[in-house]
Amino acid sequence: MYNSTILFIFAKDGAEVIMIKVFIDGSAGTTGLRIRERLNARKDISLITLSEELRKDDSARCEALCAADVAFLCLPDAAAIDAVTMVEKAGAHTAIIDTSTAHRVAPDWTYGFPELLGRRGQIANSRRIANPGCHASGFLALVTPLVEMGLLSPDVALTCFSLTGYSGGGKKMIAEYEADDRDLLLDAPRMYGLTQSHKHLPEMTAISGLSKLPVFCPIVAPYYAGMEVTVPLFAEQISGGIHDIKSAYRDYYTEGLVRYTDGDESGFLSANAMAGRDDMQLTVSGNDDRILLVARFDNLGKGASGAAIQNMNILLGIDEDTGLVI
Repeated sequence: MYNSTILFIFAKDGAEVIMIKVFIDGSAGTTGLRIRERLNARKDISLITLSEELRKDDSARCEALCAADVAFLCLPDAAAIDAVTMVEKAGAHTAIIDTSTAHRVAPDWTYGFPELLGRRGQIANSRRIANPGCHASGFLALVTPLVEMGLLSPDVALTCFSLTGYSGGGKKMIAEYEADDRDLLLDAPRMYGLTQSHKHLPEMTAISGLSKLPVFCPIVAPYYAGMEVTVPLFAEQISGGIHDIKSAYRDYYTEGLVRYTDGDESGFLSANAMAGRDDMQLTVSGNDDRILLVARFDNLGKGASGAAIQNMNILLGIDEDTGLVI
């Protein structure tokens, strides 16, 4: 019912090399398409694919899910939960990386942000990995080390605003922004999540160790890809100063795809500076009284597909940047 490429290749010395069977459930969406694009270029991956008429057929999906060594779920929450149920009812040993919101704070799932303390080892030994949300990734990269290192109190009340390209809204939003007769309101940045109930808030709080939900302002702007997450701080919120924050990031991020860097673009920080890449850049600006923590990355890269592939690489025990653009 599914099509797979040959499951082994031969190295130059003639030795057989087993390939990893991968199925992307929801491969027609923006996250799934980017994962497929990255994996298509690899020689160690055999992609299991379904024809268009079988893509939503539960029986065909179940067979493909259970045949895979690793499955990416690029689905709405309810469909992702159903996919996991299929695999578990069948008794399959498929490792699942879920890019939906469904399992990010579930106790039996590993949160897939390997740069955070202790997470890399957990990912390597997990069969159920929840991929972080895009906005949440930037917030957690900025806040979690400061809480863990005692520079921020877990009880601190934070604010966060986050700019994203319109590709983060999926195919429907992409079509709206790229239509010839698009609404003039789409020509300017638009705030959303106005009720302060954005779906990323639970993981932003639980994973960072904060006791209070931040005031969160996500903004979609008229450019395709790139994310810029900002957490502003007053000096009295920090146990230390701006130089302590910079040192903390340098010490904390020594492995993986997150790095601290000084500098900007001649006094500007562009939200699409990391578009097309799978890594993340942190910067700290401001002065001794008021500080800006900024994370920049691609909402489809380290904010979605790139992070999912990084998690798969760690699970497989290979270099975590394999097949990624950094």
